[in-house]
Amino acid sequence: MPDLPPLNSLRAFEAAARHLSFTKAAQELHVTPAAVSQQIRQLEAFYGIPLFRRTTRTLILTEAAQMALPDVKEGFDRLMEANRRLRSDRHGNLLTVSSSPSMGERWLLPRLERFRAQYPDIDIRIDTTDRLADFVNDRVDIAIRYGRGNYDGLESDILMQDVAYPVCSPTLLDGDKPLKEPNDLRHHTLLHPEWRQERDAQPSWQMWLRAAGVTGIDVTRGLRFSSDTMLAHAAADGLGVALALSSMVQRELADGKLVRPFGDGGSQIETVFRPYLVYPKRNLALTRVAAFRDWAMKEAATPRL
Repeated sequence: MPDLPPLNSLRAFEAAARHLSFTKAAQELHVTPAAVSQQIRQLEAFYGIPLFRRTTRTLILTEAAQMALPDVKEGFDRLMEANRRLRSDRHGNLLTVSSSPSMGERWLLPRLERFRAQYPDIDIRIDTTDRLADFVNDRVDIAIRYGRGNYDGLESDILMQDVAYPVCSPTLLDGDKPLKEPNDLRHHTLLHPEWRQERDAQPSWQMWLRAAGVTGIDVTRGLRFSSDTMLAHAAADGLGVALALSSMVQRELADGKLVRPFGDGGSQIETVFRPYLVYPKRNLALTRVAAFRDWAMKEAATPRL
């Protein structure tokens, strides 16, 4: 094997080149800037070429360093992945699933016992977060994400088609101003999921009312919620009528806590963003990941809780 420079020198080079700063590299590596500078000098001496051009205010990569940096970064990524795999082999039956809080609570959790019954030897760790999974540093095996499915460098399988439609408590179907037809919505509070309002392509009350042929309702009014879980609870508690995603209210519809006031044949809107299974292709070689993927795809194809 050809001689290699010290690993610490390569780490210092990669961090300094990425930040274009010895100070920021030192902070990341928990050493002093002088230590980073010393490691860079050792690397330059090893190869016999300069790697940085230093000015009074900036740090500039030489042409040779620019050409080498992508390979060095890829090498460290591979080392991190190898480290993750070796560490995970100590607990080869532990599956780590990353999910947004809403998908984790409203879709995955009600079904999880069936996975456990089918695969009793696989332990599960659920990591709920709205940020995209870091499959290397967070030791995540597979993720459930709501989006368009275009995740660079990752495989993505659509779990289900999603639609949006109004839901409410059964108590709103009767009373002084019963919900009988879409025009009756003008007498009720509209419940909005605030995160969806930030995505212009996603369904909104304005879109739904237009599709239903209803005019004269102020869609800027109402209550807004930052999670689908809170939205569903608010609707079930009779606070108003929610425009909900079908994947997020299956449990309440099945339990009768929520109803579709205009019937199953009422207007509904197709969504651009959908639930996806996301994972590095290499992870399918792991039995636990392949088992979860196959199970989740079958669950999504079966309309049950």
